[in-house]
Amino acid sequence: MILVTNNEKVLKDENISCPKEFLHGSYRDVLINVRDKIHAGQCLLSHPLSGSVKPNETPYKSILISCEKGGLDVDSLQIIENSIVIYDNFMRNCNKYGYNIQENLLDDFREIDYSLIVSALESLMV
Repeated sequence: MILVTNNEKVLKDENISCPKEFLHGSYRDVLINVRDKIHAGQCLLSHPLSGSVKPNETPYKSILISCEKGGLDVDSLQIIENSIVIYDNFMRNCNKYGYNIQENLLDDFREIDYSLIVSALESLMV
C-alpha cells in the first residue's frame, strides 16, 4: 500500500512504515493525485472523505491506495470522483466556510487527519 498525503505530521511519523507520497498542495490536490493513480489501475484502501471534518474545514488529507496496478477498479473510481465533486461543492462558498488558518487550528486538523489514517492502517493490518 501507498499513503498519499499533504500532512507533514503523517509524513514525519517513522512508525508508519508503508511508502508515503507527500504532496505540497491542497486536499483537492491529494484527491486528484489519487484519482490519477486509480486511472492507472490502483485501488482505494481508505475512504477519501473519512472522518467528520468536512473538506472545507481542513486543508489536510491522507489516503491509502494499493501499490499493485490492475484493471480499472470502477468502485474506487466512483468513490474518488464523487469525493472530488463533494469537495468542490463544499469549497464553492469558501469565503463563507473556508479554512481557518490559525496555526493552532491547523495543528488540530493535522492531528485529526493523522489519527484517521493511523486507525485505517491498524484496520488494514488486522
